Formats: sequence, C-alpha cells, structure tokens
Amino acid sequence: MQKYLTHFTGRTLGLSIALALGVTFTAGAQIVPKQLSGPPSDFQSMRSPDPVESAIHSHSAMVPVSMIEKKGGTGWSSTIPVEDNALRFALLTPGGMPWDVSLSGPSGQKLRAADTAKSARASSFGMGEAQVPAQMYSFPSLASGNWKIELEGSAKAASQGYLLIEGSASTGLTSYPTHSRQLVGQTMGLTAQLTALDASEKAITGAGAGRIERAEMEVTAPSGKIQRMAMFDDGRHDDGAAGDGIFGAAFTASEAGSHVAQVVIEGVDRNGNRVLRTAEHLLAFVNPTLSLAGSRATATAAKSATPRLTINIPVTAPKNASHYRSYAEVWGRDARGNEVPVAWVGGMVTPEAGKFGLGFDERWIAKSGAQAPFELRNLRIEDPDTSVTIASSARMGLSLPALRVRAKAADIEIDEMMTMGPRPVEAAQAKGVGKRLLLVHGYCSGGVWPAAQFGTSSTFLDKNQNRSHDYFARLIKSFGSTWNSFGVVAHSQGGAASLHLYTYYWSGLDNATGNRLIQSVGTPYKGTNLAGILAKLGSWFGVGCGNNTDLGYNGANAWLAGIPNSARAKVNYYTTSFKLTNWYTNDYCNAATDLVLSDPEDGTTEKANGQLPGAVNRGHVEGQCHTAGMRDPAQYLNASRNATMNSNAAR
Repeated sequence: MQKYLTHFTGRTLGLSIALALGVTFTAGAQIVPKQLSGPPSDFQSMRSPDPVESAIHSHSAMVPVSMIEKKGGTGWSSTIPVEDNALRFALLTPGGMPWDVSLSGPSGQKLRAADTAKSARASSFGMGEAQVPAQMYSFPSLASGNWKIELEGSAKAASQGYLLIEGSASTGLTSYPTHSRQLVGQTMGLTAQLTALDASEKAITGAGAGRIERAEMEVTAPSGKIQRMAMFDDGRHDDGAAGDGIFGAAFTASEAGSHVAQVVIEGVDRNGNRVLRTAEHLLAFVNPTLSLAGSRATATAAKSATPRLTINIPVTAPKNASHYRSYAEVWGRDARGNEVPVAWVGGMVTPEAGKFGLGFDERWIAKSGAQAPFELRNLRIEDPDTSVTIASSARMGLSLPALRVRAKAADIEIDEMMTMGPRPVEAAQAKGVGKRLLLVHGYCSGGVWPAAQFGTSSTFLDKNQNRSHDYFARLIKSFGSTWNSFGVVAHSQGGAASLHLYTYYWSGLDNATGNRLIQSVGTPYKGTNLAGILAKLGSWFGVGCGNNTDLGYNGANAWLAGIPNSARAKVNYYTTSFKLTNWYTNDYCNAATDLVLSDPEDGTTEKANGQLPGAVNRGHVEGQCHTAGMRDPAQYLNASRNATMNSNAAR
C-alpha cells in the first residue's frame, strides 16, 4: 500500500505560495490517489472529446479601443454594423468610463449616446471578484446598416479599452480548435464559419447562413507576444474544402501556459446585412515532460489476499516529475477470438523507476469473460492542471500474470475495491474527528454562503484566488482533514473542484453518510464563455485573478472526459437565471455579460453549460443570479434551497 501514498506538490502553485496566501495544508494529511476503474459503459463519455464539442457560438464582437491624442484630449472611431434595427454595446476599461460616445448613421444622422440612448448605465464585466468597469448603452430603435462610433476623452482619460457589441441572435460565428494536441512546439488550428437560424429556428450552415468577407486571428502568448494572421477558405488551412464557407488558420505555441486566440470575422448575413463577430479561445499548452518508453505494458500481481494487479506503463520522465492524470481501456478476446471490452483503468499517478503503475482488480477480467491476448486502448497521460494530453497510444500490448479469480461473471458484484482501489490505512491519513458540511466558494471569490443557514458546517476560504480544479480539490481535502467525514455545498467552480476531489483522491467525502454527498449551485461544468473573454481583456490590461483554462469550454470538456459516471452520480446540482419580465425587453442578470452569454444564464453560467450528465439535476429557478451585485438576488442566498441542501447534506 505504501507505494500508492503520494503527497503531491502542485506545479503551478507550490505549497510555499499557498502558505503565503493564508491557505494551509493540515499536518499529516497526505494526498492519497484512488486506483480508478469502471465498466465499459463509461468508455464513450470518458474518451477524449471531439474539438467541435468545445465550439464557441458567438453573437457578439469585442473590438479593441486605442485612444489617440488630439487637440484638447483623446479620441477614437470605428465603423460598426447595426443589425435588426437595434444596438446594445458596452465600453470596458480598467479605470472606469471617462469617454463621451457619439454615433453617426448611414443617412448622416448624428446622435450623442448619453442623450439619445434608451438606457445608459454603469455595470461591470467579469467572474467573481475579477471585474472590469463597463458602461452600457442600449438603442432599441436604430436604423440597420453601418454606423460610425466616436469616442472622446480628456487627456487624463483611459487610453485603452474594449468595445463589446451585441449582434443579432439569428446569426452567429461558430469557431473551434481543429485538434487537442496542445504541447509546446505544436501547431494549433482554429476554424470560423457563419451559422444562422431560419424563421422556424432551424440551424443553417454554409452559404445559406451568410458570407464571411474577412477573417483573421490574433493570438496572445503567456509572455504577451502577439501573432496576427489571416484566415483562409482555400482547403489548405484545416478549413475543410475550398469555398465551403469555413475559414482556418494556425499558430505554433512556442511557450507553455495559456494562450488567448481571438477569431474575428466580418461579412454579411443571409439577408445581406453587415455582421461583425469575434470568438475568444482560451487554450493551455504544456511542455512534454513525459513520453512513452515502449509498446507493451506488463501487469504484476499484488502480494496480498486481494486480487489486485499493477499495470506498469513504461515511460521516460524526469526524476522530479509530479503527478499526471491517466486513462486507458482494457480489452481482451473471447473464446472465438472476438474483441471483448473489459474495463477502463486510470487515476492520478506518479512516475517511478521508468514506469507508472495503474491499480487494477482482476475481477473486471473475470466479469467480462475475456482472455488473452489483452491490450490497452486509447491510453492517454495528461497534465492534471489542464487535462492536456502529454503522451498517448491508440493501442498497447498488455501482458498479465496468471489470474487468481475463478468466480463466475454473474457472481461478481462491482464494489468499492473494484472502482476505487483499497482504502488507505489510517496511518496514511490525518486522524480527523467528527463530521462536517463544508461550504465552498468558487473562482476568484470568498465566503459566499450564509453559514447561519447550515448546521454543523464550516466555511472553506481561499479568498480571491485562481486555482486549477486539481489544486482547488487538494486544498479542500486539506481543509476537510480536520474532520473524519464531510459533505460539500459548493458554489460555481467549487462544485467542479469538489467532484474532482471525490473522483481522484481519498478524503472525508468517502466517509460521509447522508443523502447528498456533493451539492452545487451555478457550477459551469461545461465551461463558460466568460473565461476566454476575460483572458483576452487580461492580456491587454490585466484582470483580477488571472486565466483559468478549466473554466473555458476547451478545458472544461477535456476535464469532464476523465470524470466517470459513478462519481458524477454523487453530485446534486442546481441552475438559475434572471427573471423574465416582459417579452419585448432585454432581461439579464448582468447587463454586460448578457451581451456574450446565451439565455437562460445567471450572469456567469449558461443553463446549457451548467449541466452535468450523469448527475442529479435538482432543477432550474428563475429570478436568481450568480453572485451579489447583479439584478436579481444571488443564488447562494436562497434560504429555502439552502434549507433543503442543509437537511439533505451528507456529513
């Protein structure tokens, strides 16, 4: 057992940093990874996602503003399209809104926004405490066509910012990566195409959706280096067939870290109206710190009464290599030589002596009825903080020792040992006492839950920080080690981090009893569009807590592909959105983020991307927003739901 006990050190945020920020790891509370396995029915949901699943469907455009000096102050102008006789936009700057705005229409009319806008209000754009001041303008009756927007400011006004424009919901930009190979030195392609909805709201692609006249991509590396390139529809840029309406371009990542790639298109919609759209991708690239060192894995039997094997994967890794997330499928043959799926195997692993070992229960083989030859399929070894695949193999031979299990398949019931491996011995864990309900916050946030509404509870606090799901999970584990058992009520990213903890590491969650182990509200399990847009804002003038690739569409989908259905089933989740007032008004939780999120949404998380397949959906409620300061009350302050979660919570 001892070789499975590993106290991991985070690569992105070390223990010393955590201590400096006031986050402590309980003495003696080792991080013990689970030895995961599951049935073949999980294969489909745990395979690497198709990049199309991370597509951004944008109905907005984010345009950079660089004020230039002129007599008496500064100014900037550009031409923007007005669609469907309406215009909503926001001006975003790090230091407030000191600019005067005017519009000049296609017929020569000139409007001063402060005097003629139906609505002009201060707002903010962001997630958690990572906010940028925004000034919102709404013109519900404005002639369609090209309008000139002019900004004027004093000499002391902000010199840079962004103009965020909402377009018609009937025409969108769909953009997605062409692959998921995100290692330093590799080339990543992105695509762009127009999509539309007809009168019956049927999706249209290709020429029927409109025409892109100009497409380009701007990539900002972690160091701030910027690459700009044109996108083409010539069949030679990972763009499909020439002239099919899909544009493509690619860039080479020369450094590790999160890259922000903004796709920009200009064109006309299916009715000939001008359109402008952008999509902001947040893409993590990592150094290839590990590689496979052979084409065959060899399993060894544990020297114990339990039918455990260790499947050893040959690897080349540095001596100080940290932990990795792993996944592989075990396949065999039946008596006639036909392929038989056995189980999947995986978890967090650390290389040692030229290999890493995956714990596996022989009973999976007996239950499947499979026999030699065996092999591993769809093997992938991933960075635990970004879910980026570092090494992979479509097929690898697998040698097994003589098997000891003789039970019939029908007599084998799947138990904890088969799915999570042996529980750690008490000496490996801090001896916590009692039980607790942990109240967990989200990204760039603090203690949001009203503790008085929850009994036998304690508030986890890692205030205003940016953590990967993996590091966040280990912080929760350490905090919870004070108690023998605990359940979780989590907000936003805290829900995903808690699920990550239960999936990959032994903790007090595994000792808890009660109806609901993990409960979450407003968690973007499939990501949020705000992650990429905030990263783009931050690449220019810095925003709050920093980039979090786990919260972007690309990173969230990659992470979710490693979460088995058995773990998802332990989650009970809720979603909320703004309250609808009138059919003819623009309802919202946050006026600025409403420009880039698809309804219904809570100001941060869209209902569609707050879903966790395989978990227990406890329903959707209108009239509650993601956090305080939005139009409707914060979702975590709902006393009725809090009472329900409190009474049903495991502890």
